[in-house]
Amino acid sequence: MIQLKTMLNCIDNSGASIVECVANLRMKRHAKIGDRIIVVVQKQRNFGEGAGAGGIGAAQATNKVRRGDIRHAIVVRTAKKLQRKDGHVVRFDDNACVLINKTGEPIGTRLTGIVGQELRDKQWSKILSLAPMHV
Repeated sequence: MIQLKTMLNCIDNSGASIVECVANLRMKRHAKIGDRIIVVVQKQRNFGEGAGAGGIGAAQATNKVRRGDIRHAIVVRTAKKLQRKDGHVVRFDDNACVLINKTGEPIGTRLTGIVGQELRDKQWSKILSLAPMHV
């Protein structure tokens, strides 16, 4: 259940580490796996040794988003239990999302971590193809 002011992990390599939900485009009370939300980037990801004092230009070149940017995102994991049609109950350890642009294409080119299988029902096949595993 993702609602207003919920903090989510960003699992792609777009440059965001933690984002905060500011709007739910589903127009219901909360968002579930596969729903589109609007987020604000709260914490930027630093990319290893290039993020040091000498290589600050290299780190900024790899970040596609910056702190304070408002972006669209797709929820891929929720900590709330979700019951599937076949009877399985799925619960993830954290809330996570993938940043997308206005046309629905993912901003990042790589995903870290698993995503929920409910993305297949909502036609987010591009995110499923980038993910290493879906449960």
